[in-house]
Amino acid sequence: MCDSTGNMAAAVVQLSCLYRGMLAVRATGIRPVIPGLVPLQYRTFSVKKEPDLAENPYYSKYEDKIAKLRSAKPQEYKARLEKRAEMKTEPIGHSRQAEFIKRMEAETEKRSKLKGDSGGFTKDKTLGSILNLEMVKDKSGEEIGKLWMQYFSTKDTISAVIPRPAFELICGRGKTCPTFLYALPQQEGYEFFVGQWAGNDVHFSSLINVQTLGENAPSQLILYHYTDLMKDKDIVLMTAEMDQKFIGVHQAQCLANQLQLFYGSQRHEIFQLVETFNHKPADFKHMSVIAELEQSGIGSKS
Repeated sequence: MCDSTGNMAAAVVQLSCLYRGMLAVRATGIRPVIPGLVPLQYRTFSVKKEPDLAENPYYSKYEDKIAKLRSAKPQEYKARLEKRAEMKTEPIGHSRQAEFIKRMEAETEKRSKLKGDSGGFTKDKTLGSILNLEMVKDKSGEEIGKLWMQYFSTKDTISAVIPRPAFELICGRGKTCPTFLYALPQQEGYEFFVGQWAGNDVHFSSLINVQTLGENAPSQLILYHYTDLMKDKDIVLMTAEMDQKFIGVHQAQCLANQLQLFYGSQRHEIFQLVETFNHKPADFKHMSVIAELEQSGIGSKS
């Protein structure tokens, strides 16, 4: 909500997180990453007392899953609540991110070995299942890119054509820093998501979902990067699958834009946030993520 002077009024909701101080700042709308001038100052945020789990603005989205866990595995549910209570006693600024990163990496490895239910996502999705590679072998990368974007323009998903140098930079950074925290602007505030690289793909799941369901937390968005044509055509083709009960196309595009922003930026101070998250978690400041989104235009009013 904006006041009469056009400044953002203080409307801050503290989320239940693996470390204290996680904030959600009320915002309206999402727009693509648009490079802009860096403001002289970050916005000022106020903090209020951490709410109970049910008061979390995104609790209702996961209420059914939480109820099932409570009913089917009451001891596990109790243990998670006790662990959450322990986190409340930690000093502000204390980080449990190192443990969190290890958990996400272990879950990604486990997911890659699963042969059963894929949770509604296409297992082992290949470029050949989408594009007739034989028919486009004589076309240029630019021509293939146009066909790719034209095809997905009528689909309920997102797509992109990524130049080889850009993808090599992003993917290379993903190998050294596979996990990051993303802030998705919502009407109620910023909902936090965890993105985890798995080979050339990136899996996203909401932070509250991961906290509540642990190793049972499913991917809610997967970005697929196809490198089949990278050597000969100098392009990488991207598309996505999402659980639309939780993430819409507009929100998926916002998370994909953030991946480009944080992993593909030429400004080292932006990627440094990712490095800090992975290698110096105690120094990670989640408000710096929101500040970069504000600076780049994501989440601002159109």
